[in-house]
Amino acid sequence: MANLNIDSIKANTFDAIVIGSGISGGWAAKELTGKGLQTLVLERGRDVKHVVDYPTTMMNPWEFEHRNRLPLAVKEANPIISKCYAFYEGTTQFFVKDAEHPYVQEKPFDWIRGYQVGGKSLLWARQTQRWSNFDFEGPARDGYAVDWPIRYADLAPWYSYVEKFAGISGNKDGLDTLPDGEFLPPHEWNCVESHFQKQISAKYKDRHVIMGRAAHITKPQPIHLQQGRAQCQHRTICERGCPFGGYFSSNASTLPWAAKTGKMTLRPNSVVHSIIYDEKKGKATGVRVIDAESKQMMEFYARIIFVNAAALNTNLILLNSTSSRFPNGLGNDNGLLGKYVAFHNYRAGISGEYDGFLDSTTEGRRPNSPYIPRFRNVYKQETDFLRGYAAGFSAGRASRTNQEGLGASLKENLHKPSLGGWYVGSHMMGETIPKESNFVALDQSLKDPFGIPQLRISVAYDDNDDKMVKDYLEQMTEMFTAAGFTNIRTRDDKRNPGLDIHEMGGVRMGKDPKTSLLNKWNQMHAVKNVFVTDGASMTSTSTQNPSLTYMAMTARSVDYAVKEMKKQNL
Repeated sequence: MANLNIDSIKANTFDAIVIGSGISGGWAAKELTGKGLQTLVLERGRDVKHVVDYPTTMMNPWEFEHRNRLPLAVKEANPIISKCYAFYEGTTQFFVKDAEHPYVQEKPFDWIRGYQVGGKSLLWARQTQRWSNFDFEGPARDGYAVDWPIRYADLAPWYSYVEKFAGISGNKDGLDTLPDGEFLPPHEWNCVESHFQKQISAKYKDRHVIMGRAAHITKPQPIHLQQGRAQCQHRTICERGCPFGGYFSSNASTLPWAAKTGKMTLRPNSVVHSIIYDEKKGKATGVRVIDAESKQMMEFYARIIFVNAAALNTNLILLNSTSSRFPNGLGNDNGLLGKYVAFHNYRAGISGEYDGFLDSTTEGRRPNSPYIPRFRNVYKQETDFLRGYAAGFSAGRASRTNQEGLGASLKENLHKPSLGGWYVGSHMMGETIPKESNFVALDQSLKDPFGIPQLRISVAYDDNDDKMVKDYLEQMTEMFTAAGFTNIRTRDDKRNPGLDIHEMGGVRMGKDPKTSLLNKWNQMHAVKNVFVTDGASMTSTSTQNPSLTYMAMTARSVDYAVKEMKKQNL
């Protein structure tokens, strides 16, 4: 019996374990296996293989039973997930259904999740901006949250490293607020977008309109062809899964790359219960997993563990990883685990019309749009709110199909749609301030279907967010007016936190173990062989989309961890 137990432990022992297979988990798998480590990747959801498990990716609108719209019954059964812009008949297979994965909303919070191999990397908006020192220095300047233990220089080479592999399109704009990267050719502007850019450039010296930087292969390089990926076809149905690998996802890129090494073991349907801590050894030794199909508990072991379950689930796992040494959660000596959660404020938007360029229109599609980097409170505090916001911008022209006639005349009319005027729009991407009052915790009584405590979420907007919304609407109205746009309409949709799908924090990085959970290498202060490189690790949120920073931090952290292993420090 003893030998059987030893054999079982040996079969379940790896050099490294990665919890989660999304954007950061995929990168952890790629980097660990690439450095020769036998790596177990645990994914709580089902397996999704690139191309073969994208059932709707080649379907035409008329092939959907409900013409790609959600039936009322589906909306009523999923009041949270159906608020997500990407949730429709062609994507329901990639989203968590509300009733199957309950959580407690102490304050209204729309938690958008995708539980499958690849996670939300199949569903993300693919915007990839680097952070600048203005972003990393934000907390030090105004005293909210704690100072980041890293600066732009620490991540710059790693940004370059992951950009080259992932494939990022963009233009070198020379802005100190938004550092340039390793770009593939940028997407094209239309005439009204170019007009807006020129008008803003002429009127404002501190405001810029640039083409968005996006994880789309506009011109494949050898490294992308080696991954089996091809040029983006601009189909703009990315969230169904891309059979061409035209945009970056774990499924198309990092996971197949890791699999080619022969060093990766991918285990879907593995719901992580907790991390095992050995008090005699003073470190984590493995992970407890509940098999989603059999409901059996099992254990896997490794020298190092990367926690990449996505921000709130990473908090949940660590909070549930209790022992006599850590009764309040793994590494939680200071009681801060689960606190200082933040998100992005996407509440506000603005729209308008433009009556110029009526002799021009758009052609084809584009999976990207222009972007306005943050311009408030950058060099000095100039408003009655802290930090700032970025904004998206786009312009298009509506067309109405002429369906008169029969036969040849109908065909001719269909090829000559009548055009309306140009419409323009923008949405806000605001930074929220991490606060102790914004937290997640384990519910003391409610369990999920796997017997794990449900996550209790208490996250809300504050006065700073309201002031930021007001300023965005005022400033964008002024900018739209300067560009000659008319019929300008503003909105604050009061959406719940969570719909931005950019939750961050709870396991923040910092310089001092008394005020943070992780050091500058994303390594737990109190448990040196556990690393967190997803959104949970973020000290503050900035205004940029965060995924590129997760990728860079993950690659950097793995490099450090493997070097420490070789030194026998882990």
